[in-house]
Amino acid sequence: MRLKLDLHDIYNKSKDLDRALHDIIDEAEETRAKKVEIIPGKGSGALKKRVLRFLDRKDIKARYHRVEKDSKNSGRLYVHFKH
Repeated sequence: MRLKLDLHDIYNKSKDLDRALHDIIDEAEETRAKKVEIIPGKGSGALKKRVLRFLDRKDIKARYHRVEKDSKNSGRLYVHFKH
């Protein structure tokens, strides 16, 4: 099972962004999803950096296995889980 989170609609809403990222991590754990696809988009790269900083937080990092940057699309990240 793979979950998907597209951040295009909430890229400039800080509280909504953090809530959406927390929610997708929670949902992945609850549904035992193997992979979450996060789409920050290409743009300037600021949103992608923000998502990577969020994922690098100690409390969040403990909840997933690894992060993969899509080699074919710089506006996409995959978060892999081991349950």
